[in-house]
Amino acid sequence: MAVKSRFDEKPWTQWAEDIRLRWGNAMDYYRRECYFEIEFHQYLQYQFYKQWMKLKTYANAQGVRIIGDIPIYVAMDSADVWAHPELFQLDGENVPTAVAGCPPDGFSATGQLWGNPLYRWEYHENTGFQWWMERLEYCFRLYDVVRIDHFRGFDEYYSIPYGAESAIGGTWKKGPGIRLFQRMQEVLGPREVIAEDLGYVTESVKALVKDSGFPGMRVLEFAFDSRDTGCANDYLPHNYVENCVAYTGTHDNETLAGWFDSISKEELAMAREYLCDFYTPREELHRVFISLIMRSCAKLCIIPIQDYLGYDNASRMNRPSTVGTNWKWRVTKEELSPKLAKEIYGIARRYGRLAYSRPLQQ
Repeated sequence: MAVKSRFDEKPWTQWAEDIRLRWGNAMDYYRRECYFEIEFHQYLQYQFYKQWMKLKTYANAQGVRIIGDIPIYVAMDSADVWAHPELFQLDGENVPTAVAGCPPDGFSATGQLWGNPLYRWEYHENTGFQWWMERLEYCFRLYDVVRIDHFRGFDEYYSIPYGAESAIGGTWKKGPGIRLFQRMQEVLGPREVIAEDLGYVTESVKALVKDSGFPGMRVLEFAFDSRDTGCANDYLPHNYVENCVAYTGTHDNETLAGWFDSISKEELAMAREYLCDFYTPREELHRVFISLIMRSCAKLCIIPIQDYLGYDNASRMNRPSTVGTNWKWRVTKEELSPKLAKEIYGIARRYGRLAYSRPLQQ
């Protein structure tokens, strides 16, 4: 961060060659030149860590556990890639040879070009997945449970040639599979993980989730998508397995009330037919959907506070593939009323989910 400020906040790929490639004399030079800025950033990180652990300790003392999210990939303009280029699929000038993304599907004709550098999985395995073990160990210090994003990428990952304008020309490559998580068990012991296994899931991905023992995810909003009938049944509550985490919607989805307004009449009719509910007013329907997954067999249910409040998409948390407007919504103290607390308590009590403290995995 200190060096980045010296280069007008440009990504490290645009720095001078000596520091971009971390030549020894350049590293020594910038350590001297940026000494105070480096100490300032260390101090900020120290203060954040201290404050965060104080918050976590307080939350845990109140019976609240924290789930943290870890993306499978890191950004190209990250300290990890700059400091450890050997871990990633880069050439001799530290330029990516291939990048991450998703193939074309029914939702995107050209797929998704994420642009993250891909891992050299053979190198990681030869080190006993040391970088991953350090990354996961730190996450488990910060959180009680870790949700691993894009879990299918550990089975197979989509590789797109660097410089491509879309994801159309990519190919699937084999990932480390269960070996990474066996190593995690050896090094870190039993840990609570949620596997984000959404989207198109192959049989080998299903096998990886099962072999890991981690609970997968089920999102109720996906169950009534007329564009994706092939896997929609997996998201209908009567098909849930016990070892899963059920959501009305995640941080990347619309709120329930917003979803009601955006789906087709056919999809809303599908949902009402499934509920056997043709009379509940639209503005009250979110309560019916919350109750639906709360009485499923899922080990854990996660309901966004926006859905308990019945808020529309003006309160949406994140719109994937957009920037500038996300992660800004905040709930106020006044919205967290005694009436709402009573309602949430009543639903949890009704379906036997009070003090539901069993581990997420057996």
